[in-house]
Amino acid sequence: MPPPPDDASPSAVAATAAAAGADPAGAEPTGAGSSPSRRRLLLVLSAPASALLLGELNQSVLATALPTVVGELEGLDRLLWVNTGYVLAGTVAMPVAGRLGDLLGRRPVFLVSVAVLLLGSVLGGLAPTMEWLIAARAVQGVGGGGLLVLVQALVADLVPVRRRAPVMSGVGAAFALGALLGPLLGGWLTETVGWRWAFWMNVPVGLFALVGSALLLPRGRPRRHGPLDVTGVVTLSLATTAAVLLVSGGTGGWAPGVVGLLLVAAVGGTVAFVLVERRATEPLIPLHLLTDRTVALAVAAGALVAVAMFGTISYLPTYLQMVGGLSPVRAGLVMLALVTGLGLATVVAAQVVARTGRARGLPVLGALLCATALALMAGLTPGSSLVLTGGYLFLLGVGIGCSWDVLVVLVQDAAPDREVGTVTAVNGFFREVGVLAGTAVVGSVFTARLQGQLAQRAPDVGAARLTPEQVAGLPPEVAGQVAAAYAGAFTPVFAGLVPVVLLGGVLLLMVRSGRLGATGRTGAPDRAAGRPADGSTR
Repeated sequence: MPPPPDDASPSAVAATAAAAGADPAGAEPTGAGSSPSRRRLLLVLSAPASALLLGELNQSVLATALPTVVGELEGLDRLLWVNTGYVLAGTVAMPVAGRLGDLLGRRPVFLVSVAVLLLGSVLGGLAPTMEWLIAARAVQGVGGGGLLVLVQALVADLVPVRRRAPVMSGVGAAFALGALLGPLLGGWLTETVGWRWAFWMNVPVGLFALVGSALLLPRGRPRRHGPLDVTGVVTLSLATTAAVLLVSGGTGGWAPGVVGLLLVAAVGGTVAFVLVERRATEPLIPLHLLTDRTVALAVAAGALVAVAMFGTISYLPTYLQMVGGLSPVRAGLVMLALVTGLGLATVVAAQVVARTGRARGLPVLGALLCATALALMAGLTPGSSLVLTGGYLFLLGVGIGCSWDVLVVLVQDAAPDREVGTVTAVNGFFREVGVLAGTAVVGSVFTARLQGQLAQRAPDVGAARLTPEQVAGLPPEVAGQVAAAYAGAFTPVFAGLVPVVLLGGVLLLMVRSGRLGATGRTGAPDRAAGRPADGSTR
């Protein structure tokens, strides 16, 4: 079997694309599905896919264990920071990893990201306090953010745009596998060996991903020489962190002076970042990318979908355990309905894009389905059947699957080939901003409402140490009040997210309709010639 290409130049990409059975202009594949060249592509992509599996397992396993974790570490009031710390760190890491991948090549940055995620897993397994756990999750987020954007950029390097959605769905099968196994595995670990194994189990998977990536990924040469935009990293980190602290603590009792300081830091950091990027030689987020209509609208819509997606699913396992009285394993089984819908819709959407070359309609449909599912979920009560809940979750998963990977392809198609890693990182950054907003705002509102509901309905229950096992041991009438408190705190969130998703659908309606890989667009790559539209080389 021949080795992977030694660089990521247009000729190397074209050669690899041809080996995959498609030409660099985006024509239909010509090779047989069982040819050695296709096996070669699958082999190269197996390494990043295994790392993507690690990243998703890291999230989905811990989500099911989270109620037990915060109960044992006495951290209900800091519940939202377990997820928010991870996403905040990943958000800042994404554009940095994307730009470094363009400057230094994907492989070294990818290996460092895997190693950082492993380090965070070890720290999480050792966590004695909530503060330690939150810090460990932030370290994991740095690695996880880099992994996500670099996997998508690697696929863009190797596969022409018309064939990219099916390949992304194939690599995304690792994501789906992690989402599928994670809730079950997290429940089983929590009930048997303990929640710390939600972190320790990452070590063997991560080592496999690290070694496999080192052996299989192309040894790319730097695409362009230039310094990293360190000032941009600092100002972006300041603006993002201040904004997240502002929205997360808005219901948590920030003093007026602190709110004002955070607001000034968020606005000032954003203005400083824009000024820095306008003058930077190698800007972290090239502002010209955001002037492209397709990029701007698709990125904004993806961020809004992320608000609803992660604002909902980050806390659904907690809802199912504390309201439905389910064990962690049974809660994981119910979550499979969402994962199944997401996986099926992702595969179907990828095939539709590959066959038609059109991608705008699918995310619009996805937004409508997500809004419908969220509206239905707002009517859930402690007495709602699991079949009904699972049906709503399946519908939500279908809506997400229709849009999630397709939006990435839309954004990549609108940018020059030489900036595919950067535009992927830009999309990932704003999507993670949506994840942050969803996780932080929903978590903040949920936590504040829950504390009020518990104080009203079950004042004698120690909320900070409340675990699903303890709720099961309470007298039935008290347990019922606790379940009602959780339901009353969470279900209004579903209704509040409906207009957010619908706004994303409206933005997507304004995206120009056209075929992927079309030539002649300003700033888009000239795929017929296999080079960027401006005629430059990498």
